[in-house]
Amino acid sequence: MLDMKIFVLLPRIPYPIEKGDKLRAFNHIRYLSGNHTLVLCALNDDREHPEARKSLQQYCDEIHFIRLTRLSIFINVLRALFSGKPLQVGYFYSKKGKRKINKLLKKHKPDHIFCQLVRSAEYLNDVTIPKTLDYQDVFSMGVQRRIKSAPFYLKPVFKMEYKRLLHYEYTAFERFDHKVIISKPDRDLIPHPEREKIHIIPNGVDQDFFKPVEREKKYDLIFTGNMGYPPNINGSEYLVHEIMPLVWKERPETNVAIVGANPHQRVKALARDKIEVTGWVEDIREYYAHARTFIAPMQIGTGLQNKLLEAMAMKIPSITSALANGALNAQNGKEIMVAESAPEFAFHILQLLSNDELAHSIAENGYTFVTRHYNWANATAKLEGIMKSSASEKNLK
Repeated sequence: MLDMKIFVLLPRIPYPIEKGDKLRAFNHIRYLSGNHTLVLCALNDDREHPEARKSLQQYCDEIHFIRLTRLSIFINVLRALFSGKPLQVGYFYSKKGKRKINKLLKKHKPDHIFCQLVRSAEYLNDVTIPKTLDYQDVFSMGVQRRIKSAPFYLKPVFKMEYKRLLHYEYTAFERFDHKVIISKPDRDLIPHPEREKIHIIPNGVDQDFFKPVEREKKYDLIFTGNMGYPPNINGSEYLVHEIMPLVWKERPETNVAIVGANPHQRVKALARDKIEVTGWVEDIREYYAHARTFIAPMQIGTGLQNKLLEAMAMKIPSITSALANGALNAQNGKEIMVAESAPEFAFHILQLLSNDELAHSIAENGYTFVTRHYNWANATAKLEGIMKSSASEKNLK
């Protein structure tokens, strides 16, 4: 096995793992460390978790966190505003951070650089070391989908950011040797004529951690995720305001748990009789296990929903939108239930809560589908092969 030194550049510290980009980064690091030397450099706009370094040191030869202060973020967002770059690229960029990264690259001379998200790509514009960009999601499309629901005074900002991200996703393609993304529907949205060259690296699910557990069923329906994330805020409101009134007409006793860290005030405001908003929980598996049904009613956003992988791996019959299932690609009516309107969501919820045989079948088939197709070891092995091809080409020159 070819042993490489890989420099990993992330826009966030991948611990605690309460967001999808952190989950993906953490597991790639975990599996790459088995064969390669890793130097981790993560940007940090928040308070460092006391267990972060300890959790990552077992996988990385060196760890460096670059603090982004509120003042530097404000200044760099202003710079991005007047330079034409996406605001979120400006948010994560700092000249001090760039100097630190250049020093680390000079010191370590890595064989390859793995960069997560276009938010981090600006740091590597002038770097000639072979490098791979993980687009993960199509940020431009995610922003475009938020324009419709944004307050009128923010619509011009979202429209501007959408156009800038379109251009930036195109130019980032040109600057990296290899590009990866979570799903084919996401790849097809990348604004570049050679998008077919982007490798699809799906997420996985930790099948030793998320596995079926027998528990008393306390919740008829649960929705999980980072509840400060706009697509999850939107999904929560859609669930409570549009879907559940239709369910309650037929089954008024149905209860719901909205589970996840950092609930926005709009999510907290949804709490009422038969609607529980939990905030951060120590072990999300307990909520999955106590649920009869799982729902991910995503109306905006892109990418593969890790919450679906987790619920299905725990044999919870699941319902989602056509938007979310486009990345998952589970079979509607057999492995998952897919809806495109509030009445369809309500119909599927009532079906699964009233028909034990159907719920059992969807749960079993969903479990088989996820455990067969979504595996972190296999996904990271594919990523490893892509990076090794650059190292091999370099050695041949």
